[in-house]
Amino acid sequence: MKWALDEPGVIPAWIAEMDFAVAPAISEVVKDYVASDVFGYPDIRLNPQVIDAFVAFVDRRWGATIEPERVMITGDVMEGMRLVLSHIAPAGPVIVPTPVYPPFLVMTRDMGREVIEVQMSDDTPNLDLAAIEAAAANGAQALLLCQPHNPLGRVWTRDELTQIRDIARAYGVHVISDEIHAPLVWPGVELTSYASVTDETDLATVLMSATKSFNMPGLRCAQVVSSRAEDHETLSSLHPVLNHSMSTLGMRASIAAFTESDEWLDAVRTRSAENHALITALLADQLPEVSCLPAQATYLAWIDVSRVATDDPMAGALAAGVRLDGQNYGAGTDGHLRVNLATSSDRVREIVRRLSSAQSGWRAS
Repeated sequence: MKWALDEPGVIPAWIAEMDFAVAPAISEVVKDYVASDVFGYPDIRLNPQVIDAFVAFVDRRWGATIEPERVMITGDVMEGMRLVLSHIAPAGPVIVPTPVYPPFLVMTRDMGREVIEVQMSDDTPNLDLAAIEAAAANGAQALLLCQPHNPLGRVWTRDELTQIRDIARAYGVHVISDEIHAPLVWPGVELTSYASVTDETDLATVLMSATKSFNMPGLRCAQVVSSRAEDHETLSSLHPVLNHSMSTLGMRASIAAFTESDEWLDAVRTRSAENHALITALLADQLPEVSCLPAQATYLAWIDVSRVATDDPMAGALAAGVRLDGQNYGAGTDGHLRVNLATSSDRVREIVRRLSSAQSGWRAS
């Protein structure tokens, strides 16, 4: 999809797909699957293999313990979020810290839920815990968390997550933590999964998938981790028509990602950190009116373009030959754009060169 919208010559730096070839183990799985000439419904016999590979990956990478009997397979993280909101979290308002990955807002509102947007502070940024607690005290039933955060690239600390957990416990709020970017924490950065600060009594669900971090978003498979046994039982007992969007190929590819692709993942983590440092330096040198928020994870950059003299900075970027993501990321996101850095350093340089050209119209006001 990344390369599908524009004519040749435009650099796509919007949707979260990488320009990198997939890990060799995943590529081999795909080739073997095609050669098998069997393209039926999901092979549920693979479920235990996916779960075991996932649990071992989480333990190996972050030292987090996930109970296999609390893991369910679904199609993708957003499908898991929909299932939890539909069948676990009671009806009522949903707290969403912003800026945030736009589908959080779109899907929740489409389900008829009231969304309480809690804008983060601008400096670090930080979660506004006081505002989150106020919303919880006022009747919110769920909180959508993003760890690591998309688009900010922040990794929430154990202390921050513990404070979220304590608020949730005090007011009976179900926390749904999207951790699809967790494998993309940068070298030297410690990740704490929300699952690591909860116990079997907490209203909490963690959503994960190999698809984003291993550049295979079209191969559908994700994991839903329930803190409470009764939540897992509720989700697992749903009629298959409500949860059938995973695929055999996605499941096989996920096993290969979780078990055989650490070296490839580490190279992507290093490249992502390097490219973020590169675009930060290039913007400071060539386009000082635009700043890049410091980050700790993902291959995304959140840039502040509020000081450039244009009403539509996304259109300006496109006029200069770069497509950036200008979706509505919620309250407090005017004058910001998301940049995909999962590409070569040469292309990062060319992105900034084009954005700083006269064609973009990006000039200090």
